[in-house]
Amino acid sequence: GSGNMGGAIIGGIINSDIASPENVIVSDKNEQALKNINGKYGVKVTSDNKETADKADVLFLCVKPQFLYGVIDEIKNSVSDNTVIVSIVAGQAIETIEKAFEHNIKLVRVMPNTPALVGEGMAALTPNSNVTKEETDVVVNVFNSFGKGEVVSENLMDAVTAVSGSSPAYVFMMIEAMADAAVIGGMPRSQAYTFAAQAVLGSAKMVLETGKHPGELKDMVCSPAGTTIDAVAILEKDGFRNSIIDAMVGCMNKSKELGKK
Repeated sequence: GSGNMGGAIIGGIINSDIASPENVIVSDKNEQALKNINGKYGVKVTSDNKETADKADVLFLCVKPQFLYGVIDEIKNSVSDNTVIVSIVAGQAIETIEKAFEHNIKLVRVMPNTPALVGEGMAALTPNSNVTKEETDVVVNVFNSFGKGEVVSENLMDAVTAVSGSSPAYVFMMIEAMADAAVIGGMPRSQAYTFAAQAVLGSAKMVLETGKHPGELKDMVCSPAGTTIDAVAILEKDGFRNSIIDAMVGCMNKSKELGKK
C-alpha cells in the first residue's frame, strides 16, 4: 500500500537514508498512486503484491483492515520465515495475523498516527516472539525517521489508540476552539489558527524536552491573581480534564470492541 501512512513510511526510509530508493519496492493496485510515489522518491513500483512480498526483507502491510486478509491470502506463500512483517493495520491482533499466514512468521504490530505525515508521528510497536532485538531496532528506527517509535506490550494497544492514535482529533478540536475564542477577541481567523497551533506545538515540545511534569509547567504559567489561573479555574469548573479522560476511556472501549470482531 502507498497511501498516506505508507507514503510517510517510504518518505522516512528514503529521507533518512535507511535504504536507498532502488532497494525499496512498493506495490499498490492504484496505478496513479504508484506513479506518484515513484515520481516523488524514485522507488521501484509494481501492481503485484506477490513480487513485493517475495523480494522484501522487511515487509510493511499498509492496507485498510477490510483488505488485509485478502492481501495475506495473496502473499502468504511468497513470504519467507526470515521476512520481518510490519502491520500498521488498525485493530488486528498479532495472533489473528499469525493464523492468517498459516506458517511461522516474524511480525511487528504497529499503531502509528497521522502526524507522521508531517514528520512528527508517534508509533507504538509490539514484536511477536520470533522477532529479534536487532530486527525490532530496525523497525523502531524506521518509525523514528518520521517521529518517535516505542516498543509496548500488545495489551497496551487500546490505550495507545486513545492516547496517540485518535488523540490528534481531540487536539485539532481544541485548536479550533482556541481560534474561535481569539476571533471573538478580534483576531483574524487565519492568524488565530497560527497562534493557537504554535502554542500547542510549543507546549508539547516543553513537555518532551524539559522533562518537567505537565502540572509543574502549568504552574509556571499561572501567576498569582493573573489571567491564566482564571482561565484554568473555568476549565476545571467545566470539567476539562474529566472530559478528556472520559473521551479517551470511550475510545479505548471502542478499540477493544473492534478488536474482538
